[in-house]
Amino acid sequence: MQHSERILDWLNFSIGSLNGRLNSCHALRNHGRKEYAKGDSNSHQYSSTTLGDQYRSVLRQKAEIAQNINEFMNKGIVVNDRGAAISMVAGMLVVGFIDNFIVFISETAGLWQFQITRAAIALPLIIFLAWFGAQTLRPNRLWAVALRSAFLAIAMLFYFWSLALIPMAQALAGLFTSPIFILLISGLVLRQRIGPMRILAVFIGFVGIIFVVDTHLADLSFLSFLPIFGGFFYAMAAVATRQLCEGESTLCLVAFLMIAQSLLGVIALTVLTWISPEVPEGSAGFVLRGWVSTIGSALPWIFLQAIGSIFGIGLIIRAYQLGQASYVAVYEYSVFIFGPFFAWLLIGQQVNLTQFFGILLIASAGTLITLRSRKLDQEITDT
Repeated sequence: MQHSERILDWLNFSIGSLNGRLNSCHALRNHGRKEYAKGDSNSHQYSSTTLGDQYRSVLRQKAEIAQNINEFMNKGIVVNDRGAAISMVAGMLVVGFIDNFIVFISETAGLWQFQITRAAIALPLIIFLAWFGAQTLRPNRLWAVALRSAFLAIAMLFYFWSLALIPMAQALAGLFTSPIFILLISGLVLRQRIGPMRILAVFIGFVGIIFVVDTHLADLSFLSFLPIFGGFFYAMAAVATRQLCEGESTLCLVAFLMIAQSLLGVIALTVLTWISPEVPEGSAGFVLRGWVSTIGSALPWIFLQAIGSIFGIGLIIRAYQLGQASYVAVYEYSVFIFGPFFAWLLIGQQVNLTQFFGILLIASAGTLITLRSRKLDQEITDT
């Protein structure tokens, strides 16, 4: 681990040196132009000669960086795409199974109590893993981890809420619109180039959303778009993870997510205690239900959900550690097999043909975006 960090530090230093030399080249070029404009041809000739020397030096530095990267990749950092695929599919199997427990939990407990109780079960285990493992729970940038955790906590709020009210297949389809939103955020906010193929993928994904919602225009409501709201905030969390949380440990990110969900639960319970709303029976009261003292029937499901979440997330993270991200991400869509299957087996939920077609479109759009991004990354690497 320390050896890898030293090599990465050297690569970062090399890249910084390369950028410095490039800046020197630009400065010399501009200086030469100014002197030439004043009529000093000798200065221009000297600057041109120096610029050529600097440019050749940059090329040598680039070759050094490439050699360092090759050495780094050859010293024990092995890409195992097959193992990564197995780990991702296993993680999706666990997630597709345990998320069905929300239906049972929502009958007697509230969403906010569920999140607080789940965090109370999961956090000691996370601390235990951090204590005996190599990862730290201390963030490098607290504000960035907090922002990412807030986005993800809101995403899970909408996702869990939708699981209590609509079939799991629809909830998953809404959550997995996130690659579409990531693409839109990258293009509209981060000003990154999208390209026609990924624009086509966005169109396919939105058509899929229409089919999955499967509701007449007059019957559309806020509840119809719950999982899609979850997908949007999930995308925000993904962008924040990539842009702001590089280098943060996995256990740190999971722990802060649990803390964020707990804080959100405490705030919501305080508001509910103050306004005292009328709470419907069963799953319909999942969001409006305050703290309930008698949740004995839901407690085993919460415990299993908490433990399963840690193992499921662990397998997913392991998959990204083993394989290439653009390759591994495609296997996330295996949850569309496991989730609806366990929902049918445990609850008797069914998906009609229209919704199934919409799920296929959303999965196809996400896969197209992932594969196209992988191709672009490869082209950048090759150049």
